Amino acid sequence: MALTDTAIRNAKPKEKPYKLSDERGLYVLVRKSGKYFRFDYRFYGLRKTLALGVYPDVTLAEARRRRDDARKLLKKDVDPSQHQKEAKIMKRELMKNSFETIAREWFAKQERSWSEGHASRVIRRLEVNVFPMIGKRPIKLITAPDLLAVLKKIEKRGAFHTAHRIKQMCGQVFRYAIATGRADRDPSADLKGALVSIKTMNMAALTDPKKIGGLLRAIDEYDGQIATQCALKLAPLVFVRPGELRKAEWSEIDLDNATWTIPGEKMKMGLPHIVPLARQAVDIFKEIEPITGSGRYVFPSLRSSQRPMSDNAVNAALRRMGYAKDEMTGHGFRGMASTRLHEQGWPSAVIERQLAHAERNSVKSAYNHAEHLPKRRKMMQGWADYLDALKTGGKVIPLRRARGK
Repeated sequence: MALTDTAIRNAKPKEKPYKLSDERGLYVLVRKSGKYFRFDYRFYGLRKTLALGVYPDVTLAEARRRRDDARKLLKKDVDPSQHQKEAKIMKRELMKNSFETIAREWFAKQERSWSEGHASRVIRRLEVNVFPMIGKRPIKLITAPDLLAVLKKIEKRGAFHTAHRIKQMCGQVFRYAIATGRADRDPSADLKGALVSIKTMNMAALTDPKKIGGLLRAIDEYDGQIATQCALKLAPLVFVRPGELRKAEWSEIDLDNATWTIPGEKMKMGLPHIVPLARQAVDIFKEIEPITGSGRYVFPSLRSSQRPMSDNAVNAALRRMGYAKDEMTGHGFRGMASTRLHEQGWPSAVIERQLAHAERNSVKSAYNHAEHLPKRRKMMQGWADYLDALKTGGKVIPLRRARGK
């Protein structure tokens, strides 16, 4: 006679364990510690028992389904108990290769070539957005819909750019897993067109000469903290990334040789970068040297000389000066310089090297941080003179680099 859920629920433990039989070898073993589904069968003449779960976590209907699955294995000449053991072993092996485990392994290898700030952003995005949803899952079993669910959650809060960046990061993790033999394919490749399209746009920047002149005059009139004043004046002259500017240290500055050498650990791509200093840039460093020169940072925090200025200081100053965030940002000085220098005819290779953009050939990039340095010195001085002319409103005749020289 078939068991019922009521009979199992009402069964009380006795002094000794006893069975409540169902059909086709299924029964419930009632003990003081609980009620256990079991399936008895024979395999090559040997009597064996397969554990199917504990009631009520496993229902009677589910126990019957598991029994039927075991009977199907028997018909294929497969021992259900051995199959169950092998499945558990495989699951443990898969869990060793969870998405989070492999992502952290990939990150540990990549961060050696990244700046501290970039590395911090990458791991933070994974920890906040990805690991909570699919981090514990075996990477081999993650599908395109699984990854899409993660990205759609990010899109729901309006972070469309972040969703695209995280899709790219996850793709790199999957490809690393494939290369190390722990995944078969990259599901992110199947998500082309699945995310909200975003327009590729540069950081807000002023590129019109008249507007640049107005900005430079506004910077000269800015009456904020001296460190912020000098950082604002220096930003258009050196056009480094905002994080590189605010973390500038006096040990990196050689005023005698008019050179600022930024160490690799501070650069986005992890390679050292040389910034030739125009006369105007040297003057700004000399202006602030008596104030901060005895400390570590050129532009220290107001709260502690052992920390650099806030990462929002320059942007906040631009807002105070009346420039909206979609009009000009601290990062926009790079776009400003790139646009105008290209229009002035300076060689693209020289401009790109001064912008410290990544070199596709990683071996070559490790040795070319000083590449085009004489040309870059000439360009940086010409650029500073050009900015001076824009600021005074005089007739601007930019110093152009003749092609081939």
